[in-house]
Amino acid sequence: MARDAVWAVITGMYDAYTRGDRDGIDRRLHPEATIFDSDHAGLITTREQLDKVRDARPDEGRVTLSAYDEVVDVWGETALARYVLRVAFETGAPQIVRTTSVLRREGGEWRIVHVHENTL
Repeated sequence: MARDAVWAVITGMYDAYTRGDRDGIDRRLHPEATIFDSDHAGLITTREQLDKVRDARPDEGRVTLSAYDEVVDVWGETALARYVLRVAFETGAPQIVRTTSVLRREGGEWRIVHVHENTL
């Protein structure tokens, strides 16, 4: 089912993040993906910009990410996923992030083309 495949891409991206697997994250992102990151004011439009944002993040120890309350719609080769992301740090209070991701299926593979995060 397409909905399950889309959700597997989303959760796989967060699993890769918790393992520190940047390549695992990047495999799920379209090469031209755009991102509104919750910790960055501007729209990220290139992988180089994304890497700069990633490299500037403080080391907050082990981070656990849990995506839930998902609503996923699929229209042909396009999918829209809306969900809540709980970000729990080794120390300090967790963050709750409302997230919307847009995916496209190319060559039978779903990839994320846009992410919009909003920290509550």
